[in-house]
Amino acid sequence: MQISKKAHSSLNLANNDLLQTPDKKPTNHHVNKSNKQEESTTKEPIEVDVLTYNHPSNNWKLIPVSNIFGAYKRIKNVITRTPTQKSMKLSEYFGANIYIKREDLQIVRSYKLRGAYNKIISIPESERHRTVFCSSAGNHAQGVAYVCNLLKINCIIYMPTNTPSIKFNAVRSWGKQYVQIELVGDTFDESFRASKERCNTENGIYVHAFDDEKIIEGQGTIAVEILEDIPESKIDFVFFPVGGGGCGAGISSYFKQVNPETILIGVEPEGSPSMYEAIKQQKVVELDTINTFVDGAAIKKSGAKPFEILNSVLKDIVLIPEGHVCTTMMKLFNEEGILVEPAGALAISALDRFKDQIRGKTVVCLISGSNNDLGRMTDIRMLSEIHQGLQYYMFVNFFQKPGALKQFIIQCLGPTDEITNLEYTRKNNREKGPALVGIKVKKPQDFEAIKNKMEELKITHRILQPNQEIFKMLL
Repeated sequence: MQISKKAHSSLNLANNDLLQTPDKKPTNHHVNKSNKQEESTTKEPIEVDVLTYNHPSNNWKLIPVSNIFGAYKRIKNVITRTPTQKSMKLSEYFGANIYIKREDLQIVRSYKLRGAYNKIISIPESERHRTVFCSSAGNHAQGVAYVCNLLKINCIIYMPTNTPSIKFNAVRSWGKQYVQIELVGDTFDESFRASKERCNTENGIYVHAFDDEKIIEGQGTIAVEILEDIPESKIDFVFFPVGGGGCGAGISSYFKQVNPETILIGVEPEGSPSMYEAIKQQKVVELDTINTFVDGAAIKKSGAKPFEILNSVLKDIVLIPEGHVCTTMMKLFNEEGILVEPAGALAISALDRFKDQIRGKTVVCLISGSNNDLGRMTDIRMLSEIHQGLQYYMFVNFFQKPGALKQFIIQCLGPTDEITNLEYTRKNNREKGPALVGIKVKKPQDFEAIKNKMEELKITHRILQPNQEIFKMLL
């Protein structure tokens, strides 16, 4: 099995032994500079050097089909059977049959209820007096809270301090008197360590968000429904988001045993590539820092069992810039009337990278959840516009003389350009002084004209990028 070197935000696992079928050769999903599949205005993908290695063809690593189907029978009277809908707009745009699995319509507005119920209902009656503990950025917490309230089991849920308010409030609402919430740490991983330590101290029962076979079995029931909903067509591709990897591991286990010709693609946010790095390095790794914007998939360390499964069966795992995710969210809302959270848009965001491979094929994308705080929509719109090359923030060094700002506005900006942000204080004791300027343009080429004018007038500038620490001041 060859992994191509210099893969652009993608680990191409094309020659995985488990993917070989007599009538279907693996397709190369390598994205390279000579074949750009995104607009020139988008950020260049990350280049990584990847070692050559061979995947083991071990089906025993997968969760057995009987376990997943057993989970389906256990949970089907509790969960909502969400629809697998054909998207006419996406199908027309990509020239393919694009279906979306609507887990945003699940009871707790994400697929996490499936795994949570399958795990907790498996706790023996004699053990249910013990407190359940878990850690979650929000969606798993809602699933656990719902189930604990349903089964009247006390639980203590640890959540990061930056959890969106919609998720925090939903956990309290679902769990009622059976749930106690502790806000600890800035990331899921910090919250997880604190919750696991307390669980051990108090002899509780831990319900992991993704690194647990019962959880994986529950999430795998998504695949059962997909294959029942689209029985008349061969499903060529399935795209799903990856955070800790539990959902992808469950879906992959079922598909690789029931419908092995289906190509499985994992999708992670560029700012938290824990599974990507694990597969690249062939071991579970913990990232030093992550971008938590795509909170539903912002994990520093992927699960050991999910890694074992996904490392064996994925054809590709790709990284999507957070700005691209925001653009997909805006399109889904404006064109399909679907409001999703950032992680819920990951799978559909990856379609642009595969537009040539999926043409004429049947494709399923998982919308994993819709627990999005509407208060974030301003930031989401801004990051989307930055990604499309329509919005820029920069430090501009103006000459400290009367009329400098006026000169910039009159001579550099075009008739359709708009200043969206301006913070400028004149300093008389300096030759030049910085100003924070936000500019919105109608098309990316317009900003090139602004830069050319600034160069002619010897006005220096530095464009701010969303991944810079100082950019957080704008969010």
